[in-house]
Amino acid sequence: MNEKDILEINELLATPKKIAIIPHRSPDGDAMGSTLGMYHFLLKLNHQPVVIAPNDFPNFLAWLPATDKVLVYENEKVKVAKILQEQDLIFTLDFNALHRTGEMENVLNKLTVPMVMIDHHQLPDTYAKYTYSDTAFGSTCEMVYNFIGFLNKKTLIDKTIATCLYTGILTDSGGFRYPKTTGTTHRIAAEFIDLGIDNSEIPTLLFDNNSYDRLQLLGRALQNMKVIPELKTAYISLSQKELDEFNYVKGDTEGIVNYGLTIKGIVFAAIFIEHRDENIVKISFRSQGAFDVNQFAREHFSGGGHINAAGGKSNDTLAKTIEKFETIISKIII
Repeated sequence: MNEKDILEINELLATPKKIAIIPHRSPDGDAMGSTLGMYHFLLKLNHQPVVIAPNDFPNFLAWLPATDKVLVYENEKVKVAKILQEQDLIFTLDFNALHRTGEMENVLNKLTVPMVMIDHHQLPDTYAKYTYSDTAFGSTCEMVYNFIGFLNKKTLIDKTIATCLYTGILTDSGGFRYPKTTGTTHRIAAEFIDLGIDNSEIPTLLFDNNSYDRLQLLGRALQNMKVIPELKTAYISLSQKELDEFNYVKGDTEGIVNYGLTIKGIVFAAIFIEHRDENIVKISFRSQGAFDVNQFAREHFSGGGHINAAGGKSNDTLAKTIEKFETIISKIII
């Protein structure tokens, strides 16, 4: 972010304002951690912030401070649209294009107030007046920490803000295992620990909070895994019938795609999940090394993301989507 933008944002934040903070649709730990971290920061500056999620967030994030204050657009479209129209400033966090908010895009496109984008995905759109975009970072939460520093307000970071930001750093770094985890990432985490966050309890709340049904669904997913050793590829599929059988709730399939990469020799992993209520197949891609799943998702499955982690979708049936996927990967070198 350049000095001019920082000065202008500081001026905008110098007087109390109504400020909406928006994550992407189907928000994950980084999306909710960054938006709630920003929410608590703006409260300390005497603003009237509100976090507005396009749809519900997973239950395993419901312990984060102030999740009870989050508005969900899909649950109250008319009410939330009116609230958005009353805002003085909009922060969009952890996404780079308004279509990532789903139906909320139709409301956001009509707003004339300035927007601030903070995001680490490739190829950001130009909708925001102020853009802090950098793919070198492993999480938006780490960027929010830097953003607060740009404003010379780092002393306002307390245990509550740190808890939110640590959550996003932890989840988007794969527990500090992914390549974009730097020494600076660890130093920020250490700073948060010194502020009093419970770095033992947070991973438990995030990762060791499964329902019996979720573990049964994981078992079925692993049973469904197909491994193609010659293509260094593994993929999983879950049908709507299987989701229903194990009483699926949002968040139950989080992280399952990564199991494919735990197999020796596998470089590319995918999961295909049928959602008949939306009439789509949701897809997650993961890779190791130089294979770019962001490019793969953009070219073939109307998606995108990062080099080693991306998402996509298909309007075909689950069977036809998988058939298309197998045809594509049979023609490329991984």
